[in-house]
Amino acid sequence: MTRPADKTPSPPGPVAGVSALVVRDGKVLLVKRAKPPAGLWSLPGGHVELGETLRQAALRELAEETGIEAEITGLIDCIDIINKSRHGDLEYHYVISIFGARWTGGEAVAGDDAAAVMWASAGELTELAMTPGTADFIARVLAR
Repeated sequence: MTRPADKTPSPPGPVAGVSALVVRDGKVLLVKRAKPPAGLWSLPGGHVELGETLRQAALRELAEETGIEAEITGLIDCIDIINKSRHGDLEYHYVISIFGARWTGGEAVAGDDAAAVMWASAGELTELAMTPGTADFIARVLAR
C-alpha cells in the first residue's frame, strides 16, 4: 500500500514487540539501546518473530540482550508506540506487550542490541536518559 500523494510506502500494520521487566533484589534490569532509540535506557525487549509466542519472544530477547534467564510471572501491560511525521503520516506503530519476569539465572552482560546493561533502583531511574515514559511506568509497577 502506498500513499497516493507522495508514493511513500505505508507501514503494513502494527508491529508486535515485547519487553521484560525483571526485578532482582529490588532493582530493575535495564538495557542501554545500541540501535534507535540509541543511547537511551529501557527495558530489554524487541520484535516478535513469526511463529513465536509473546512469552517466548520476551524470554528470547531478554537472553539475547542481557544473558539473563527468567521465568515469566505475568502480563503487566500492553502499550502502543505510534509515531507520525510532521505532516501527520504514520511512520510506525508498535504494539508492545510488557511481561513481568523473575530472575532465575545468569549475570547481566550486554549483548545483541544492547550497548550496556544495569540493575537500577527506583531512585536511579530519574537520573537516567530513558525512552519516553519508561521511568514512570517502572515506578508505577514497583509501587504496586
